[in-house]
Amino acid sequence: MATEVFFYHLERQPLETVLPTLIERVVERGWRAVIEVGNPDRLQPLNNLLWTYKPESFLPHGTASDGPPADQPVYLTSETDNPNNATVRFLVEGAAPTTFEGYNRIVLLFDGRNPDALADARKHWKAAKATDCNLTYWQQNQDGRWEQKA
Repeated sequence: MATEVFFYHLERQPLETVLPTLIERVVERGWRAVIEVGNPDRLQPLNNLLWTYKPESFLPHGTASDGPPADQPVYLTSETDNPNNATVRFLVEGAAPTTFEGYNRIVLLFDGRNPDALADARKHWKAAKATDCNLTYWQQNQDGRWEQKA
């Protein structure tokens, strides 16, 4: 099975709104995920966000400081490893894919208002397209809804 690579072009909603919703879907399906953060300084704020973004929700997750990574259904890191045997990898805050293999799905979220992030996403799209991955490109419309663009 070819890896699915999803590109999420954020324009209307910030990462802090979109990421928890996507993680909820992964957890509901019983999948394991790793969230790679490109900027290590953003690791703890995103960890805190997943605990507090919605009072009635619980997303089981952790970082290296929360015990064995293998015990975490959702693992946050600034490294490129997969210590919880995740089938889904999220790349945020400038994290770049080092491979398109070994996962059922790779989800790259980027700020479409940032020219550097947009240029990097285009570069990653070309690299993924050169593999046998199935690519999907999602962009927010004026109402903040996701539309498949490619």
